[in-house]
Amino acid sequence: MVWKFSCFCCFSVEKQEMINTYKHSKDYPWELYSLKELLHATNDFHNDNKIGEGGFGSVYWGRTSKGDEAMIMSIFIAVKRLKTLNAKAEMEFAVEVEILGRVRHRNLLGLRGFYAGGDERLIVYDYMPNHSLITHLHGRLAPDCLLDWHRRVSIAIGSAEGIAYLHHEANPHIIHRDIKASNVLLDTDFEAKVADFGFAKLIPDGVTHMTTRVKGTLGYLAPEYAMWGKVSDSCDVYSFGVLLLELISAKKPLEKLPGGVKRDIVQWVTPYVQKGAFEHIADPRLKGKFNRDQLKSMVLIALRCTDSNQENRPTMTDVVDWLKGGLGRRTKDVKDVAGEDDEDNEHNDTDFEERYFKMEQSNIRRVA
Repeated sequence: MVWKFSCFCCFSVEKQEMINTYKHSKDYPWELYSLKELLHATNDFHNDNKIGEGGFGSVYWGRTSKGDEAMIMSIFIAVKRLKTLNAKAEMEFAVEVEILGRVRHRNLLGLRGFYAGGDERLIVYDYMPNHSLITHLHGRLAPDCLLDWHRRVSIAIGSAEGIAYLHHEANPHIIHRDIKASNVLLDTDFEAKVADFGFAKLIPDGVTHMTTRVKGTLGYLAPEYAMWGKVSDSCDVYSFGVLLLELISAKKPLEKLPGGVKRDIVQWVTPYVQKGAFEHIADPRLKGKFNRDQLKSMVLIALRCTDSNQENRPTMTDVVDWLKGGLGRRTKDVKDVAGEDDEDNEHNDTDFEERYFKMEQSNIRRVA
């Protein structure tokens, strides 16, 4: 088998050489699965095991075992199976495996291993029992409203910390390029795990931006990236801002209005911000059970992230600091705010909000 690997250049090694290299590498503690093993784990990639599907192919859940005869443990896994094998798919597979092998963070999806042989390219991840954020906001789990306000705050902070790690701690730095609700997975405790690095870019030291083919999902793309292919870490910041509004409101990033006109989530939220009617932005399924100050902080952070001028956007480390400062240290109980009078809250703004988000009406209009 010939293995093509690396984001910057491609080179070939024999399978046995690759196995010997990675089995003894502390930097790449992956398992090299056999096709037979993964077919057995996923019931031959049966439709009943399918948990997701996209342009790349499908994702299946499976069960495998680990240990010796004295103690065998059952392990749940998720397997991404590429639909077609071509140069583009091969590169995206190689990029994702390489990047996932480089990163270690509690808010990034863990890589268990992979299989590459013949026409099959399979990536094995930790299984996330609470599925993706999009499933809870717009999919089959949406009616159950399992995401209470506390969980949404935790998901916001966790996702931001994962992206901040990619931008500022990973070496070389990584731009994700596809931050969206379907790429935020949730573990047993609803801890956020940013996933899917097939479009990611490794950024060498000293490089602040580059021009490339546009990848990603409409509604989440920063204007300079969508129009001119200019990609930088601020593109991920923009996408995170959209994600944050989506998490708060359960509105889709892009909606079609009567007459075929499309409206993005920033345009939808801006009039409510101008009126100070923040409670109308919250997901109705929360039934008023949220902290109004936290809601206001998150919305204003999202607007900073989605500023049409990339120079005005914060870094993800700023975003993490603001989220933790404005949300994580608050101790007020969640309360019903449906009937609150804004006058009762006008003196409750935190120093955090006053410092970063004293927006004039003209500035708010500009981000629309």
